[in-house]
Amino acid sequence: MRRSGRRSRSARLGDVAIAAVTVVALGSGVWLLGSGAGTHTPPQPAATEGRTDPGGERSASPALAPSPPTRIRIPAIRVNAPLMGLALTPSGSLDVPPAQNKNLAGWYEAGTLPGETGTAIVAGHVDNTEGPAVFYNLGALKRGARIEVDRRDGSVAVFTVDAVEVYAARDFPDAKVYGAADRPELRVITCGGAYSRATGYQGNVVVFAHLTGGR
Repeated sequence: MRRSGRRSRSARLGDVAIAAVTVVALGSGVWLLGSGAGTHTPPQPAATEGRTDPGGERSASPALAPSPPTRIRIPAIRVNAPLMGLALTPSGSLDVPPAQNKNLAGWYEAGTLPGETGTAIVAGHVDNTEGPAVFYNLGALKRGARIEVDRRDGSVAVFTVDAVEVYAARDFPDAKVYGAADRPELRVITCGGAYSRATGYQGNVVVFAHLTGGR
């Protein structure tokens, strides 16, 4: 992981690189096959939780000094999970945490640090072969909910959810999700959308949030 300090040129290039890719599978769906996909599919965001603005009019707290994240907490859906660093796969998509650890999420460590100006990315599984994983209930999150990110320097970056949306993989809006921002923003991503026994989840749930405090 990057140490605290000024952001490097390579880190800035990381933001550009991820803007052209989509997250790979963040859930196997194998558990759904065994337990009944009709009754155990993860919650999906309501249309009323969608983004109603182009993403930047509301004011945000000043950016925090750079420090790598170590943990993410989302009290409204009872998420409290450690964070590991994620890179890009050889094909150019964002890698994912090991599926066997259901309470583990990851952050894109070549991009923006959570709390810095820009778009920070966190991703985690919706399920694994044993059942629900860290972001199973992400689609149930509401606008205005709080997300807290613990950081290596002992500080906590506090974000407020602006929108929760779901996109089919074929229509995933890379620029909207991964694009640069002029304030500290956060995206939290997992699998979602329709589910097919043949191919698994057909899209992704994405949470949009911006920094509203720190401690």
